[in-house]
This record gives sequence, structure tokens and C-alpha cells, in this order.
Amino acid sequence: MSMQDPIADMLTRIRNAAAAGLEKVSIPLSKEKKAIAQVLKEEGYLTSVSVEGEGVKSQIVVVLKYAGVKPVIEGIERVSKSSCRVHCGSREIPRVRNGLGIVVLSTPKGIMSGRKAAQENVGGEILCRVW
Repeated sequence: MSMQDPIADMLTRIRNAAAAGLEKVSIPLSKEKKAIAQVLKEEGYLTSVSVEGEGVKSQIVVVLKYAGVKPVIEGIERVSKSSCRVHCGSREIPRVRNGLGIVVLSTPKGIMSGRKAAQENVGGEILCRVW
């Protein structure tokens, strides 16, 4: 079975693990998925991100963060899909839940959060939103 959208698969694995109350989840490795996980860690949504295994069987192990028994990630969804790409300029970066969430952007300077992209004055493709 081929995977059509690996980033959507990653987000779904994180969403399902948080809903099930799991401590960690493994995701097949790619540079883009690792960069997205690093942004989520920097923004405080994940406890840690590490890579296990080597070669083709490498996995990203993401440790989820909880506030008591409630997961910090209340919602996570894909915005830009393979069939419909969504782009924004540096001045049009959307706010999620009045600033309580973030958007993750793919910019010419790499994958970063909406706040950092606004500080660096770059726009790009909106990959996902997290709250």
C-alpha cells in the first residue's frame, strides 16, 4: 500500500496517540516530518523528538506532552493538501484560536512556526495548524 500524504499520516498518528493517552508514537523518518516535529517541540507541544534505527527502518519517536491527564495538543490538522496547496505571505499568516495555537509553514528558509516566519518576514506554504 502506498502512502499518498505522509505528513497527513504523521499528524493523524500524533492526534490518535494523544486521544488514546499514549506516552509516545513512532513515525517513519523523513527530513520534512522530522522538521515539523522539531517545530512542535520548540513551540511546547511535544516533550522530545528522537530518531531510532538506521537506514530504511529509521523511525522518529515523538514523546507527547500532557498537562495532568489532558494532552497539550487538543487539535492538529493538515491545511495544505496535495490536491490543494495553501500559501500565504508574511503579512497574511493566519492566527489559530486567537493566538493560542500555531501554524507550521514551509518557507524558503525552512520549516518554521508562523510566529518565527512573521519575525523573519517570510511567507510560504501552510502545512498544518495546531491548537
